[in-house]
Amino acid sequence: MSSPASPAAVPSAAQDTPDRTPGRERRHDIDLLRVLCTAAVVLVHASAAFIDVGHRTTGILGDTAGRFAVPVFFAMAGWAALSGAPVDDETRLLSRLGRILRPMAVWTALYLLGAYVTGASGAGTGEEAAQALFGSVEAAFHLWYLYAYVPLLLLLGVLVLVVRRRALPRRSLALLVALAVAPALAGDVREITGWAPPEWGWSVPLSTVVYAVAGAALLAAPRLGPRALWAAGAAVAFAALAVYQLTVRHPAAYGGVAVAALTFAVIGTVAGVRVPERVRPLVARLSDASFGTYLVHLLWVRLLVAPVAGRLPDGPWAPAALAVTAVAAAALSFAVSLLWGRPGWRKWLG
Repeated sequence: MSSPASPAAVPSAAQDTPDRTPGRERRHDIDLLRVLCTAAVVLVHASAAFIDVGHRTTGILGDTAGRFAVPVFFAMAGWAALSGAPVDDETRLLSRLGRILRPMAVWTALYLLGAYVTGASGAGTGEEAAQALFGSVEAAFHLWYLYAYVPLLLLLGVLVLVVRRRALPRRSLALLVALAVAPALAGDVREITGWAPPEWGWSVPLSTVVYAVAGAALLAAPRLGPRALWAAGAAVAFAALAVYQLTVRHPAAYGGVAVAALTFAVIGTVAGVRVPERVRPLVARLSDASFGTYLVHLLWVRLLVAPVAGRLPDGPWAPAALAVTAVAAAALSFAVSLLWGRPGWRKWLG
């Protein structure tokens, strides 16, 4: 994200998601949606590279086409946490969070190291590394999503344990309270000592919670109306969002009306779709690799997309160049993630 993970969401981070839980039928439509959203995140960041070098219209249209991805990831997270694969106990909840935090820490370190070696933005690794404990950093800006995603999973998991299991998850509750009071505590520290801690990023906006709950309801519900009507709604919402981003504000807030309309229209279009049996194994493998793809894709955007965008002359070639380089970056990211999944490195690399 100058954008951007799940038991079923930025991409699938937890290995006990609904489609992997014994006794549960795998939701191939969720797999497809997860792969689609992961590719859309790559498109958003590829589009940002084009905007940065002056191809504004092309970049904004590309960003608009992928703007639904982050809210849909939150929706899939809500479905997994509340309906698809709710946690049974606190150990499972904390384990689920650990499967996100370990790769998050590893990739933060790798991106900081890369920035230090190349002298790129975020090269002050000591200060940046400390700041990464509070919120996302420039070298790995796309990981901002996880600073909202982890508290969201914690909140929903605690609710499930308290309401559905009648449990008292002491450690999780303590962690949730700590995350809630941290911003005010940081302000008190600043007032008392004069030291200004980095901006606190571990928080969940209300719009994110709404995406999670409403998305869970849509993904768990029986078919709601003709799929063609949802697809038409998605097309109208895309056009409205494109006009808004071109004329009013870019990037549009994820909690904005047009983004919300596009998000729910995409969910309604894809939810329940029948994935042909012959492609289900491939879609499932790509879905399993989606979290790693999300974590690594910024590397390919910087190595491949940004140089092409920077050398592209003014003219009609920008849209084609964006499409080709975004597809290439997504394909390479999925391929790398699939490769490290073979030797069992996914625990650390996503």
